[in-house]
Amino acid sequence: ASIGLIFTFLLFPFIALAIKLDSKGPIFFVQKRVGKNGRYFNLYKFRSMYVDAEDRKKELMEKNEMSGPMFKVEHDPRITRIGAFLRKTSLDELPQFYNILIGNMSLVGTRPPTVDEFSQYALYYRRRLSIKPGLTGLWQVSGRSDIKDFKEVVRLDLEYIDNWSLTSDIRILLMTIWVVVMKKGAS
Repeated sequence: ASIGLIFTFLLFPFIALAIKLDSKGPIFFVQKRVGKNGRYFNLYKFRSMYVDAEDRKKELMEKNEMSGPMFKVEHDPRITRIGAFLRKTSLDELPQFYNILIGNMSLVGTRPPTVDEFSQYALYYRRRLSIKPGLTGLWQVSGRSDIKDFKEVVRLDLEYIDNWSLTSDIRILLMTIWVVVMKKGAS
């Protein structure tokens, strides 16, 4: 996490300037997420959407391409121009190294759900919260935005939990680098 934060601090002036020149609003996006054992925490990202994105989400709900409690819209109109680049390159995720450093997240784990998503969870889905959420995980390297079925996300997360090993974490980290560099499944 410390090495990741150093990298984040080196890129921060350039990313911050680009965000500020592209749209009004803060540099960081802070969102309440649900972590291990249902504990709430603030997740940090570089802002990639307009400041009214959460309000506009209600208007887009009928266009949701994901089954289940997750929300995903291809060509989301709430994403800024620089935000599209940040997401494509996964640079928007860099501030999460702070979440890792303070212990809310780990490098590899399950995807941390939003509070809204969590409120819609069936009991079976809550097993995803038995470990710390991760900056990356099996779901992210198995298709990222290409996966449209929440049950598939859950299946991959539970497969990760059931088969966890240090070797699998190293493999997922290496696969993450490949996926990010090749921009596979990014949106």
